[in-house]
Amino acid sequence: MSADLTGQRLGHYKIDGVLGRGGMSVMYRATDTRLGRKVALKIMGEHITGDAEFRERFVDEARNTSAIDHANIVPLYDFGEVDGMLYIAMRLVDGSDLASLIKDGPISPKRALELLSQVSEALDMLHERGLVHLDLKPANVLVTSRESANEHVYLADFGLTRRGATGHRTASGDFLGSPTYAAPEHLRGEPVDGRTDQYALTCMLFACLTGRPPFQGQVQDVIQGHLGAEPPPATSLVVLPGGIDEVLRRGMAKKADQRFTNCKELIAAARAALGPAAGGETPPPPRQVAPPAAPMSGPMSGPMPVQYAPPAPPGYPPYQQQPPRPLPPPGNDPVRLRPPIPAGSAAFATKSGSSAKWIVPVLAGIALVVIVVIFVVMANSLGGSGGGSTDSTATETSSYNNSDLPTSVPTR
Repeated sequence: MSADLTGQRLGHYKIDGVLGRGGMSVMYRATDTRLGRKVALKIMGEHITGDAEFRERFVDEARNTSAIDHANIVPLYDFGEVDGMLYIAMRLVDGSDLASLIKDGPISPKRALELLSQVSEALDMLHERGLVHLDLKPANVLVTSRESANEHVYLADFGLTRRGATGHRTASGDFLGSPTYAAPEHLRGEPVDGRTDQYALTCMLFACLTGRPPFQGQVQDVIQGHLGAEPPPATSLVVLPGGIDEVLRRGMAKKADQRFTNCKELIAAARAALGPAAGGETPPPPRQVAPPAAPMSGPMSGPMPVQYAPPAPPGYPPYQQQPPRPLPPPGNDPVRLRPPIPAGSAAFATKSGSSAKWIVPVLAGIALVVIVVIFVVMANSLGGSGGGSTDSTATETSSYNNSDLPTSVPTR
């Protein structure tokens, strides 16, 4: 139903404003003009009031609800049909709902157990009467502090059905309601009982302790999670004793016969598993996950530092980044890590390059002196054997440059 009925009248009810909207109905704040009291008026959507099976079930369940008298169940005042619109009038609770309490994060374990303990008592009473709530979620748990010293809980907005029925579905088989807290057998259209509500209650306990439902994402993702996936451990999200994970896992078991006997047993098991933390009055802190260690080897991933190439030497084209090439298999030629450097480039320059200018002339001079000395020695030896005198030797050698060569050579 999309039209807002605020300001209009429905029978003897004057509609004052919208309290909330759901998939099947709109909840209004209204005034009962006959009794002069404020009520919460739930008007069913037109898209389901035309379903004959749903209308028959609506009347049957409204009668069952009106007969329930429990401190934690919202009293039902009236129900009926006006101008083709089905409605239920119930007590108007001055407070908030559990959904608003956990929308910003988890609540303390002590508060969660106190609130859900009241819900469990109301649910077990319904189940003893052969009824199933079938639309259990935080938005349907009303919380008020105006009626007692402590917070008081009212279970509201029933989708009541009898045990063994297949839950709320249209004649075409479409699921009615929110799948966020729905049990697998409910989603599959199988018979339901009190353990179906227990599954939803466990999901709410998970949400109270962690600040989020067990499965998130698109509708189909949530449904597939309930049907076949394990919820994340609560201790992986917040700091809690490890025993609570087993309690939540059992309460959300895919097979109903693996769950707890009743809802109060679920809450008692959760209290025992939490131990001293069950009395904690502060929300559990989030679990700090250490960042993964950087890999020691292998290719790097993620953003890489930018490296700039040095300017190219004169006469060479500017450097261009080349894409990396895969390494060859073992046994091939070694991989060249960089192009060869041309001879004569700056890479071959040395600091002692200036000293090479005088090394060559010195070596050449020494070699020349050695040759001359050898030549003179040989000439002297030949002269001595021929009977020549020392003077002739001196005369012959004087034909050379006397300024550069020695004038006499001692002989034996």
